[in-house]
Amino acid sequence: MNLMNETVETTTAPVVAAPINLDAPELYLNRELSLLEFNHRVLEQARNPDTPLLERLRFLCISSRNMDEFFEIRVAGLIQQVEYGAIQVGQDGLTPQEQLALIGKRAHEIVAEQYRVLNEELIPALDKAGIRFAKRAHWNERLRDWTRRHFNREVLPVLTPMGLDPAHPFPRILNKSLNFIVSLEGKDAFGRENTIAIVQAPRSLPRLIHIPKEYAKGEHDFVFLSSIIHAHVGELFPGMTVTGCYQFRVTRNSDLFVDEEEVDDLLKALAGELHARRFSDAVRLEVAENCPAHMVDYLLRQFELGPDNLYRVQGPVNLNRLAAIIDLVDRPDLKYPPFVPSLPQRISRNENLFDVLKRGDLLLHHPFQAFIPVIDLVNQAATDPDVLAIKQTLYRTDPQSRLVDALVRAARAGKEVTVVIELRARFDEEANIALATRLQEAGAHVVYGVVGYKTHAKLLMVVRREGRNIRRYCHLGTGNYHAGTARQYTDYGFMTCDRDIGEDVHKLFHQLTGLGKAIKLKKLLQSPFTLHKGMIDLIRQEADNARAGKPSRIIAKMNSLVEPQIIRALYEASQAGVKIELIVRGICCLRPSVPGVSENIKVRSIVGRFLEHHRVFYFENGGEPRLYISSADWMNRNFFQRVEAATPIEDKKIIQRILREITLYLKDNTQAWLLESDGRYKPTQPRGQKVRCAQLELLAKLTT
Repeated sequence: MNLMNETVETTTAPVVAAPINLDAPELYLNRELSLLEFNHRVLEQARNPDTPLLERLRFLCISSRNMDEFFEIRVAGLIQQVEYGAIQVGQDGLTPQEQLALIGKRAHEIVAEQYRVLNEELIPALDKAGIRFAKRAHWNERLRDWTRRHFNREVLPVLTPMGLDPAHPFPRILNKSLNFIVSLEGKDAFGRENTIAIVQAPRSLPRLIHIPKEYAKGEHDFVFLSSIIHAHVGELFPGMTVTGCYQFRVTRNSDLFVDEEEVDDLLKALAGELHARRFSDAVRLEVAENCPAHMVDYLLRQFELGPDNLYRVQGPVNLNRLAAIIDLVDRPDLKYPPFVPSLPQRISRNENLFDVLKRGDLLLHHPFQAFIPVIDLVNQAATDPDVLAIKQTLYRTDPQSRLVDALVRAARAGKEVTVVIELRARFDEEANIALATRLQEAGAHVVYGVVGYKTHAKLLMVVRREGRNIRRYCHLGTGNYHAGTARQYTDYGFMTCDRDIGEDVHKLFHQLTGLGKAIKLKKLLQSPFTLHKGMIDLIRQEADNARAGKPSRIIAKMNSLVEPQIIRALYEASQAGVKIELIVRGICCLRPSVPGVSENIKVRSIVGRFLEHHRVFYFENGGEPRLYISSADWMNRNFFQRVEAATPIEDKKIIQRILREITLYLKDNTQAWLLESDGRYKPTQPRGQKVRCAQLELLAKLTT
């Protein structure tokens, strides 16, 4: 990469290197391609022989689900840009057209690899472990009889075959639904010679059916719904001959659009958009590998897609449905060993959390430590006669949330309960609409944040009268108020009754529920007002310290690093000599190890049993460390289009604890991938060193 420009050498002056342009496109990796590489790292976990077999299958399913969302949101957005004639380029210099071309090439490679892993690695390994998928070619007579009865009893009554003719146009196909295109010969009862029909598989039907033991070869034998429909599709067209039956699936644009300035009720507007999402513009077509070219061309025309949007697959068109196997098969030996999250030593069960927090701040590290103290805080607040109010943000939560149950009880008990619900949390919109309705019916005040800004901050505040004083107890986290993901995602939760932080959280809620200008906060950094500038100032301070010979170091852990001004500041700090260690799980647009620019920057991604989700920002600060935990990644949307919060950790013991735990990730040599300057990721290997796995070490240290 030629990033250096030199002046012409003369006889009277030495060669002087011109300053490097830190805005040069070649210094920035493409966001979408980086996201695809993350999905490839997830897929590689499905190949890891050290991972339990059913967990390998889970990783394959996750990679499939990730690809679905990638097409529904990222690819759909680029296609819209092309349709609108957009020609602007990103920081990496690529136009939307160029991005789509590169994405298409890499996405086809990843999809092909997904099915190769399934067919050549996982299915043989599962078969060896006694978990089998019965292929039609291998059915014996007894199994064929059973599938016929199952089809007639469970499947046929809910199928609606649709022959295509002028009176029966091509049907509306639901986003990501399983469908079959069927070729036919002969005449029907009305003398029509239709040659093509569509059969849609209702979503109510399971895609995997457990074969009864008396018809199976083993305890864990399964058959695909698609195989049963294939075998008996002729019964849907009596008197005609089925000459071909091929499964297909279409992926549609799923990004909701609501002009928030033009609607009176955001909840009602979103509810209307959710239905439209199921039938929006198509962005990808998946078909069975053996589907004839003329039928594929017919489908492409129906969905107004080109050949680049076509993905031929050797197996079920929705790999994510294979995840059902994990719950259907009781084989603990093929899954991750269970664990019991611990409670911090300072908390004894049933102890009053208000008393605990008055003795000092508390840090929870999920999933290794339990989420239950957060639920207990709201439960205790709901029944405590001295509690006056509870305020909370909710971005995503579990369907049967105990925390929401506690908020409902508090509202019914007469507490002043205010909940800021982000209705536009992607793919959770419908659940959040139902949640808002339930809380309103209980008497809680429910608001939807600020028009134009998603409320992504994770904030909980309990206002309690203690004698003649009012004290605020707060929880600020890096993850959602979701007990389920608290057992699957790594996150920090910070509980405190610090006066200044309490006042800051109080002001944040006023901003979210009321009107007025931005309020100056004492300790928290807040998007869209102070977080971006605050982070850049902290990075630049490290650069100044390095130039002055003071201790300097940056450790930052996040999900994604995209925002160009932050990246530029990191480049400048690296040039100043600051050692920068970045742990970025997913998208990273920064290019490390570039001579003269980022030699001092290392980037690693951790992909393992738990989804790495906490955001931690550590600055050496000349020997007086500053550390923040946050709900925000270093992305444009988090800095400028969302309400976010970054919380300073001031207790030195907690700072040292977080630093020790995050350092484990920097030593990980089994689940870490190192980003190289060309944008590729290389897996780490022990190679004679002690085997280190951050997640396993935290499990051993923090769980019971």
